[in-house]
Amino acid sequence: MDLQVKVIPKASNSEVLGWEGNLLKVRINAVPEKGAANKELIKVLSKYFDVPKSAITIVRGEHQRIKQVRLEKRKKSPKK
Repeated sequence: MDLQVKVIPKASNSEVLGWEGNLLKVRINAVPEKGAANKELIKVLSKYFDVPKSAITIVRGEHQRIKQVRLEKRKKSPKK
């Protein structure tokens, strides 16, 4: 499954905020340097969708705030 994700870096904490149209909004407390924000995004999405980090790939937008993310092997619905 592919998702469009809007990332808000340098936040006070990391969390999934919810959907904004067709974008999943995620706050990340990491800075967007040396891949730190991307790693934190994968960690947050992994917990939210209850899949291993290895099942999440950034397909497009590695250096952008809006990213296309691919989830493999989704086990169940996201946590509420």
